Amino acid sequence: GRSEAGSENIMGFDIFAFDTGPGNAMLNDWVRKHTGEAYDKDGKLAASGKPFDNIIEEFMSHPYFRQTPPKSLDRNDFNISEFSNLTTEDGAATLTRFTAQSVAAGIPFFPAPPKQWFITGGGRHNPTLMKELSALLPGVQPVEKLGWQGDALEAQAFAFLAVRSLHNLPLSLPTTTGASHAVTGGALHRAGYYGVA
Repeated sequence: GRSEAGSENIMGFDIFAFDTGPGNAMLNDWVRKHTGEAYDKDGKLAASGKPFDNIIEEFMSHPYFRQTPPKSLDRNDFNISEFSNLTTEDGAATLTRFTAQSVAAGIPFFPAPPKQWFITGGGRHNPTLMKELSALLPGVQPVEKLGWQGDALEAQAFAFLAVRSLHNLPLSLPTTTGASHAVTGGALHRAGYYGVA
């Protein structure tokens, strides 16, 4: 997944969003490639490895981190082949620290520095990543502290977008995706029975 943090007023709220970095995607890819597991369970691999700051610095020099929002990023914008000489644990530690640093690199683009950071997605279950984030950001907590369901949040967000689509309300905004104007989207396809006689 990506981590998201541009401003449009909708329902009285200023909407400001951009990808801060690739999120856990690169870490998950690394772990899958080297262990067959889907992710670094409990951050144990990263906790037992050593982060290579020279690789992190090289990744952080990517022009994306200086680009003004709105902006979006993909995991494929970075090449983990440079990690080929690292152990599984050191690669996980390096990618975990890079993930945290990429989130912190978004702070200069906010209208004011955030006082709290609420983490959703699988990363909030990774104590090593949460520790790295906490070292760089104030008030890091899982979204459950807000009463939200972190494991269901993405599905809930897509359901919210589906309802907005049904009402022809914007899904994409100039301040979030760089679209030239607020854009709705999606198409409703009703389920039906297509039997064969």
